[in-house]
Amino acid sequence: MSDEERLEEIRQKKLEQLKAQAAQQEIAEKQKEAFDAQKYQIMRKILSQKGRQRLENIRMVKPQFAEQIELQLIQLYRSGRFNTPMTDQQFKKILEKISKSNKKKDFKIKKF
Repeated sequence: MSDEERLEEIRQKKLEQLKAQAAQQEIAEKQKEAFDAQKYQIMRKILSQKGRQRLENIRMVKPQFAEQIELQLIQLYRSGRFNTPMTDQQFKKILEKISKSNKKKDFKIKKF
């Protein structure tokens, strides 16, 4: 086998790897889009218009916190713990509970 044939074989293997990787990324993106669409529909059932607006405001400032809130609300919804759509006042109470449980405890180390 000549050097050119080996080089071409290596190129073909690399091309196949890149195609497989691109296909996996495409599948992952489609799954994420489907999950996001499903989550969006559930959130429309769970929250009132004001509540959804409040959640979007939170998302602008703290996207990870908003994601956590969504997942917790979906869990509560699926367990049947509240009536839907949730009023803005109910949503505020849940936000207060979640934010209190997420606050980091500050501590100081004193040197003697």
